[in-house]
Formats: sequence, C-alpha cells, structure tokens
Amino acid sequence: MVVFRVFKALTVASLVPSIFAVTIGNDDPTKEQGLLGDLLTKNPTTNAGFLLAAWLQHVGTAIDNNVFTCRVSTCCVWDAVSADLTALFFDPVTQDCTDDARAAIRLGFHDAASWSKKNEMAGLPNGGADGSMLLFREDARPENNGLQDIVTKLVPVKAKHNVGAADLIQFAAQHATVTCPQGPRIAFFAGRIDANQSAPLGLVPDVHDSEQNLIDLFMDKTINAVDFAALLGAHTSAKQFHFDEAHAEQSQDSTPGIWDTNFYNETLQAEAPTNVTRFPSDLVLSKSVNMTAPWKSFIGQQETWNEAYAFAYTRIGLLGVNNIDSLIDCSGSLPPHVPVAPSTLNKTKKVAARRVRFH
Repeated sequence: MVVFRVFKALTVASLVPSIFAVTIGNDDPTKEQGLLGDLLTKNPTTNAGFLLAAWLQHVGTAIDNNVFTCRVSTCCVWDAVSADLTALFFDPVTQDCTDDARAAIRLGFHDAASWSKKNEMAGLPNGGADGSMLLFREDARPENNGLQDIVTKLVPVKAKHNVGAADLIQFAAQHATVTCPQGPRIAFFAGRIDANQSAPLGLVPDVHDSEQNLIDLFMDKTINAVDFAALLGAHTSAKQFHFDEAHAEQSQDSTPGIWDTNFYNETLQAEAPTNVTRFPSDLVLSKSVNMTAPWKSFIGQQETWNEAYAFAYTRIGLLGVNNIDSLIDCSGSLPPHVPVAPSTLNKTKKVAARRVRFH
C-alpha cells in the first residue's frame, strides 16, 4: 500500500509547477483553480504534498479504500477517535448514517468555508479548516444554527484523545461521509494548525442568496462550478431543522440515510417528493449556466460523483491550511467504504422473497 501511494506521487510530480504564481485561483468558474496554502510558494517535498497538489488539480483519485491498522504513531490516535465517531454516526438498526453524521458533514463545510482568497491576498484576518467552530463555539452564530449538538458532542472527543480541533472536524466530516452507505472514503491527512482567533463573519453561504452571489462566494473559496455542483450533492444525506421549522426534520432527497445521487434528479423535478424540503439555492444553482451540465452528469452516476466529490472536498479541507506539505496520511483510520446500502439490499431481498412466495 505504501509503495503504491509513493509511486502515485512520483508519477504526478511533473504536473506540479516548479515556479508558483502568487495569485490564488482565478475568477472563471469554468477553469481549474490551482494550488493552495504553502504549495503556492514552494515545491512539495513529501508524498503528502505531491498527492494533495495533484488532487487540487484533479489528477489521480482522492479516494483511498485501503483499511489498515495505523503504521505511523501520529495516526494511531485516529483509530481510537474513529471508534468513538462510529458510535455517533452509524445506526445499527437501519445500517444507515445518523443525524449526527449529517451534522458532522455540514460542520466540516462550515468550519472551512470561513476562508476567503480576497482576505488572504489582502493580508486580512481569515478562517478556513482551522477548528475555530469548536475552539470559539461559532455554532452560536445564526448561519451555524443546528450545529450546536454535534459541536457539543465533539468537544469531549477532542479532550479525550488530545487531537487538534481542525483535524477532528475534517476527520469527522470524512468519517461521516463514508459511514453513509455508498459514500466515498476520502483520503484523510492530519497535522492542521488550530485557529488562534475566531473566523471572520459573512463568508458562509445562505440558502436564500441569489445564484450569482453564491457562485461568487464559492469562487472566492477557489471552488469552481464543477466542484460546487459536486459538493452540493452532500445534501443527499441532509435534513433541515431550521430553514422551515413547520417541516423540521424533512430531508433534501428521498433517501437521507444513503449517499446516493437521488438529490440531483429530484431537485430538477417540478415537484418535490413527499416529505422532502428543497432549498431555494439548490433549485436555482441546479439550472445555472455553468452548473447545469455537471449537475445532470451526476444523475445515476455514483462513482463519477464520488470521485468528483472527493476532489472537491479535499480542496475544502485544505482552505486556510498553510502546512500542506507536512501533513501526514492517516487514511487507514477511516471506516471501510460500503458500496451498496444494506437497507436497500434488505428491501430488495424482501421484495424478491414476496415474489417467490406469492407468484
């Protein structure tokens, strides 16, 4: 396994430029957005640096399905963290992911989304995947409403295992994603530096915002149209509690416990399925000029979407991280990928049994 990942890094080394641009990303949602953090100003020198530089440019695959006991002392603690998170994120009855898993995925976005390339280039205070959500209890902010419970549950996990808040939030988001049946097992790297101040305000998207404002906001995070469309698919596992409190706990697609592509198709339909709430932002973005093609391309294409999501979320988890080259690959601590949802499989078996019995 180690040889394979080193070989993969060596094959992409030539794709990483030896002279780096100071400019971060660009303003064209149809274009690649390039590198981040310390990779903007120096060549990568580690396996992690080469891999992450490649994935930021959509080269290779950011999915790692190799499960193994920790081989690096830095990673062993994540095996223990993983066990605690499984108890929160996995429902042994339905064998689907739980409300805590859904919240952890949202938390990963909201912690990292407080980063702005404009702030970065102007030398202004910035956020990113730095753990400020836990360290400064930013769940009290209106845009983070609904995250109070998962933040409260992760604080003692951090204390118990003495891990960084930045790494814990991203590990929890990636753990929750793969705990949802069919979800991708995105490679996890530890070693982020925790925040020493709260994140700036006004950088987290709002579901009521206009199409152009949302696209501009994500471009300011170096998220292009394809990556944005891929990331929005996480709503497949989501439920809303505060957007429309009269219909609290309704999901954004008909199968919230499963990481499938139903969200993409159901969002495009004239009417929402029963007990499904659709966000205004999803409705307008699904039909926007630059996003409608990737949006439709994910319908019924699980592997295509998983690969795209893994690339896009890798970028999210590196926003504001300025020591990318020194991160440590601890992917082995994540739970295994579940290629077929057990609850769906069980329903299929029951239907088949009834057909055998009654026909």
